Amino acid sequence: MVIGLLLLEIHFPHATSLKDKRATLASFKERIRRRFNVALAEVANQDKWQLASLAFITVNNERGIVDQTLEKIINEAETSLEGHIIHSKIVHL
Repeated sequence: MVIGLLLLEIHFPHATSLKDKRATLASFKERIRRRFNVALAEVANQDKWQLASLAFITVNNERGIVDQTLEKIINEAETSLEGHIIHSKIVHL
C-alpha cells in the first residue's frame, strides 16, 4: 500500500478578502474531491487572504497511480485556479 501526500502553497494575487479566497478554494476543492476521490484540507494560512496551504492524500497499491493522481491535481491547480503555485511537494508515506 502506498500513501501519497501532496502539499501545495498557492498565492492568490487578485484576492481582496478571505471571502474571495474561500470562494475560489471551495469550488476547486469540491471539483478535486469529485474528480480524483482524494482527501484534502486547507492546513495552514487560513487567515491570510492571499495565501493558502492545501494538503491532498490518496492511497493505492501502486506508486505510479498515486504519483499520476497527485501530478494531475497539480496540473488542475495550475490551469484552473486564479492563483500561482508557490511550492509543491509530494511525499510517500
